[in-house]
Amino acid sequence: MKPQLLKVSLNVAQSFSARRDTVPYINNRWHYHPEVELIYFKRGNGTQFIGDSIKRFRPGDLVMVGAHLPHYWRFDEEYFEENSKVSADVRVIHFCENFWGDHFLELPENNIIKVTLEKARRGIQIGDKIKTSVGDILNQIIQTDGPKKIMLLMEALMIIGNCQQQNLLSSIGFRYQFEAAENDRINDIYDYSIANFKRKIQLEEVADIAKVSPNSFCRYFKSRTRKTYSQFINEIRVGTACKLLIENKINVKQICYESGFHNFASFHKYFKQITGKSPLTYQKEFLVKGN
Repeated sequence: MKPQLLKVSLNVAQSFSARRDTVPYINNRWHYHPEVELIYFKRGNGTQFIGDSIKRFRPGDLVMVGAHLPHYWRFDEEYFEENSKVSADVRVIHFCENFWGDHFLELPENNIIKVTLEKARRGIQIGDKIKTSVGDILNQIIQTDGPKKIMLLMEALMIIGNCQQQNLLSSIGFRYQFEAAENDRINDIYDYSIANFKRKIQLEEVADIAKVSPNSFCRYFKSRTRKTYSQFINEIRVGTACKLLIENKINVKQICYESGFHNFASFHKYFKQITGKSPLTYQKEFLVKGN
């Protein structure tokens, strides 16, 4: 179950990559790379997979992914529809931990950057208070040349390092074994699951996607992802429910069925288990925060 090794393109005049993406399909698959990734979603909604973490991403989110940590930004289906009314707008920075030299991070003044990069090996979701300001810095990096480009990156990393609102995403025990024989398998499982989570997925059909027997699939999936397939599906469903609650266009009972749950008791149970809140509490807190 090997994620795709992505080669990050570098301009010969640049020591790290900085770009703006306005289409939803750039690197839209399970992949990893030796560079650290700092990504800011100015526009875009979907599901993010980082190590063994599954969450929704939405406009304003700022995430840092460490070197070799598998990840996947799966934009919602509406972004791929013909004549879609929604569009992506993402700022992405890729840099090697030692691009500024082997001893730079050992300087005592740079300890805050070193610690931040160490945390990023599990993936970091950065808190609300600094997201916009760091997003603005990433935009400046894309438009800047020369030494200021590196100075701006350092500034962004220092702001993140000083932020008290940091949520580590992947579990501390997550380890990924890169086995060539399993290339692309996890990507196929993820794609199939996202396309079909609103109905009950039979074990035989997802095992067929994984090219293993039904008897082996549950053990296989848990050994690679550190969670059961039912946990995985419920996290995708709860993530979809969070999106619908935030949009506040349909009532909670409709959201229950639209997100793939077949009864309200299960919906309430798994939603609270995964988010720590009831659906209505989650919605109220988000709506209050937005006012």
